Amino acid sequence: MADLQRTVDELAARLDRPLLLEDRLQRVVAYSEQSGAMDDIRRDSILRRHTTPEIRQWLRDAGIHDAPAPLRTSGAPHLGLLPRVCVPVRHDAALLGFLWFIDVDPAMSDAQIAQAAATAPALALALFHESLATGLASHRELEAVKGLLMGERDAARQLIEAGAFPQGLPVTVLVARPLSDEPDQALRLALEQGLLALRRRLSAHHPLHLVRYDHAALLVAGVPVAAEEVHAAMSVPVVVGIGRARPALAEASGSYKEARHAAEVAARVPGLGRSAEWARLGVYRMLTHLTDHELHPGLDRLLDDDQHLPLLETLETYLDLAGSAVATSRTLRLHRTSLYYRLRRVQELARTDLSDGGERLALHLSLKLARLSGRYRPREAGPAS
Repeated sequence: MADLQRTVDELAARLDRPLLLEDRLQRVVAYSEQSGAMDDIRRDSILRRHTTPEIRQWLRDAGIHDAPAPLRTSGAPHLGLLPRVCVPVRHDAALLGFLWFIDVDPAMSDAQIAQAAATAPALALALFHESLATGLASHRELEAVKGLLMGERDAARQLIEAGAFPQGLPVTVLVARPLSDEPDQALRLALEQGLLALRRRLSAHHPLHLVRYDHAALLVAGVPVAAEEVHAAMSVPVVVGIGRARPALAEASGSYKEARHAAEVAARVPGLGRSAEWARLGVYRMLTHLTDHELHPGLDRLLDDDQHLPLLETLETYLDLAGSAVATSRTLRLHRTSLYYRLRRVQELARTDLSDGGERLALHLSLKLARLSGRYRPREAGPAS
């Protein structure tokens, strides 16, 4: 509700005119400071938190429940009703409420109406989230989920006691991370819309969610949700990381940390696909925890020159395939003679010996670390002959 009130106040200030927000049953949810023209209907709505049945029917007959876009409603002097502009507030075409402006002294311009309509999606998300919250108010649920993912065990008790999550069921966290390097307000809105739609569709999993500045987390009870469900709900491209299930909600922070790491790896290592499970990350599970690492000195030299990218791709494939020349040639569609030439060039430029097991291990780990740091970005397809 705090988000709704803040949005209402900010919009009123931008338009320099008062407004009122109702839910779909025309109960008053929030309103700005009232100034200028006001009729008895607006005054009574604020005092009683709802309009009379007669006024509701008049406005329904004016088409507010079916309107896909803002509309003007005429005044009704016999009811004490001034002309109004109504902006329907919808989420996924479902009507959640109405944004009201008194349309006199002066009448609203088309630009003002368009500005009000642009705010409707954010209001719809807040109203929809409020409708999903069970025993907790929406903002309290978000604070509890935030605390839970930060490791505050009391937050789990609060959510369970409020009926937001069942006691005794395991919890799994999925993290959706936008592929854009610069998340903005539009991306956050898209993440919120996608997760709210998922919560409605996956109600049997008792889902909870939280949107942060660069990712979003979805918590589900019981059997884990497939990453494809998350991708299907998102209107922006994301990678999805999946943490391991934990036996109780109080341990969700562990699954969250794993899901965040898995999403980070999936974003930096395209070869893993659009989704990554922490349990299947292999060596990347260890490498994501390394900081201030030093790469093999020879690999540093190769990474500094883009023309060496084919050599690096060849080396990585060769090491991934346990040093099998036959499998590497087949995977890269590279003639065996060309493969041997490239591997010799790697040894010369990196001043290394690929027959030395320790050198192979150091080079292999360094390539994976270079992927994670962004220094090494191989092409999607392997080098051709």
